[in-house]
Amino acid sequence: MLNVIYEDNHLLVVEKPVNILSQGDNTNDDDMVNLLKKYLKEKYNKPGNVFVGLVHRLDRPVGGIMIFAKTSKAASRLSEQVRNKTFKKTYKAVLHGEMKKKQDNLSDYLYKDKKTNMVSVVNKNHKDAKDAKLSYKTLASNNGFSIVEIDLQTGRPHQIRVQFSSRNHPLYGDQRYGKNVNKKGQQIALWSYKIEIEHPTKKEKMEFVCEPPNKYPWNMF
Repeated sequence: MLNVIYEDNHLLVVEKPVNILSQGDNTNDDDMVNLLKKYLKEKYNKPGNVFVGLVHRLDRPVGGIMIFAKTSKAASRLSEQVRNKTFKKTYKAVLHGEMKKKQDNLSDYLYKDKKTNMVSVVNKNHKDAKDAKLSYKTLASNNGFSIVEIDLQTGRPHQIRVQFSSRNHPLYGDQRYGKNVNKKGQQIALWSYKIEIEHPTKKEKMEFVCEPPNKYPWNMF
């Protein structure tokens, strides 16, 4: 059952469950775009195709808030906000250990190996390096873990996971980048918590929030 947070004629704001694709791929597993098309067809009894515009993505294991467009005009205007960085995304994550600074800005250059789908920190002179910036603040620490709120300033693949892992604070449950994460089957503790946009037609500032689930490791804090 989809958790629809907000809906009008132009926008569809929903909670993406963990391990659901943002957009379909060759696995033919469930994805948000097709689930939302089905939702709209059934809700409004629409024949034929239904438009659902994907304007940003979340990695498959990451849950939380996503915004979709219900019209091509809204999709175009929201995509422009993504490009000019007025589409503001805030995440929450559970990390191993405690960061030296309670809040800080992290800046790196990242490279994605397309063959392995792995991202690494590289020198800025690397020919395929992309700059990656975020800021964080620690909300609480407990039992060798910390929960942080992350203001993502660039949207690079696996950016949050790699930037914290490279500082020896991998995300809880991150099998890919966590050297000291060895429990198979753990769910990565990264959550899309808040999105701020300008409404594509009304031009009003809008803010949507979706808290992480009340279960381990989130409920440690």
